[in-house]
Amino acid sequence: MPGAPGTSGRVRTAGGRRAVAGSPYGGCAGAGGNAGPVVASEPAAGTSTRAHTARVGAGQGRGLHGGAGQGSGMAGPGSGTGPGSGTGTGPGPGTGPGAGGRRSAPRRQAAREPAARTYARALPVVPVRARGLTIEGADGRRYLDCVSGAGTLALGHNHPVVLDAIRAVLDSGAPLHVMDLTTPVEDAFVTELLRTLPPGLADRARVRFCGPAGTAPVDAAVALARAATGRTRVVTVTDAVTDADETFLDDDHGGGPGRERPAGLLLEPVRSEAGVRPVPDGLVRRLRARAADRAVPLIVDETGTGVGRTGAYWAFEHSGVTPDVLVLAKAIGGSLPLAVVVHREDLGEPDRTAGAFRGNQLALAAGAATLAHVREHRLAEHAATLGGRMLTGLRALAAEFTCVGDVRGRGLMAGVELVAPDTAPDVTAHGARPGTAVRPGTAAHLAAAVRRECLRRGLIVDVAGPRANVVRLLPPLIVTEEQMSAVLDRLADAVRAVDRDRPGGSVPLRGKRGPR
Repeated sequence: MPGAPGTSGRVRTAGGRRAVAGSPYGGCAGAGGNAGPVVASEPAAGTSTRAHTARVGAGQGRGLHGGAGQGSGMAGPGSGTGPGSGTGTGPGPGTGPGAGGRRSAPRRQAAREPAARTYARALPVVPVRARGLTIEGADGRRYLDCVSGAGTLALGHNHPVVLDAIRAVLDSGAPLHVMDLTTPVEDAFVTELLRTLPPGLADRARVRFCGPAGTAPVDAAVALARAATGRTRVVTVTDAVTDADETFLDDDHGGGPGRERPAGLLLEPVRSEAGVRPVPDGLVRRLRARAADRAVPLIVDETGTGVGRTGAYWAFEHSGVTPDVLVLAKAIGGSLPLAVVVHREDLGEPDRTAGAFRGNQLALAAGAATLAHVREHRLAEHAATLGGRMLTGLRALAAEFTCVGDVRGRGLMAGVELVAPDTAPDVTAHGARPGTAVRPGTAAHLAAAVRRECLRRGLIVDVAGPRANVVRLLPPLIVTEEQMSAVLDRLADAVRAVDRDRPGGSVPLRGKRGPR
């Protein structure tokens, strides 16, 4: 069975709780012997890496960051899974310095930090090592990560091309922070970014660096549209926008203040936080045409959808439109914080700063390496293929379990909606982040239970949507077919466990049956 693009083709069948621990690296060797994919069996949930390694056999397994001849295993002493003697050079997981501190770290975090630590409350994992799709916790357990830093990790954890790019900057002695001064690293990033854009935008584009927070480029894009048009109102595309209701782009001369023609139309091709809701391509085309007719700049927010995530390099390419302003963050930094606004040169530029942290040389280097690797190895096409398989597998769950409602997504970006007989609102109108308490028996409670059961099976997933009832999967673009099989198997087991253990009600949740 073939692997992902850029792999050496060495793959291993992975069903149930076995998975390929490595990822496609395009034959790019990194420091420490990271050449080609690292293939290993995945330990069963609850099995420590040390115990699992003993079964693999001395000198046969390879750690996530194993260096040739060192036998040191994953990024440090202790796992004993590296090539060579296979006996390790230091204490095993949980026995080295600070191991006790790792186990108590969640308790210290709860005492020191506020409730805003949303993921930590829902996913009680203390990551100590990671490679590709795999994370290892301080307790030695391994997990398949289908959160990917909310989509930040296009190439998964610690990809060799990213690590090599970062090391090159560190070893060169170049300054790490220079605001937005021109550097060879920045020039290389901008050149690669423009290479990925369609000619209609790249040929007349200006690239503006912003603060690294996800909101910073959106704020910069809105300020740009307001300065260019002299208007203030910005319209965001939501579920309320339908084929019959697109008059919001018109002036309403009788509507009073606030009904002027918009300064901009802000569109997210797949509304991830709203529960992974793709905007139909036909609607995107109609909005593009209407906005152009009314001289309203189209702002496309690709913060979570760019760099191949949806099966095209940029999600707006699915509909064949070209935006006036493009908002980018997350994956463009190659796992490090970076945000950019790309816009048509004739829109001008507002006379304002964009934050102090807009020239991070490590993020620019990691980002350029990521953009190039995704382009050269056609990982967007790989995401389209594996994403199609993922959606097919998820829809099979909807055919089997009535607690699974709509399944939607695009590419390697999928949402599984959980439904319950009790449809009363279970969270606030603004939705709920991971860890928010919800009422038993509600759809949000079911989604939280599925996430918890996934974690027990070594799978990390997220929950999104205004009612916190959508299980979201964002595997990295380097996911292999074997890893996708493991993800789907573990998720199916989790849904089955939640369906089986749910108390009986007036409307049974175990009703539908489909092919297994």
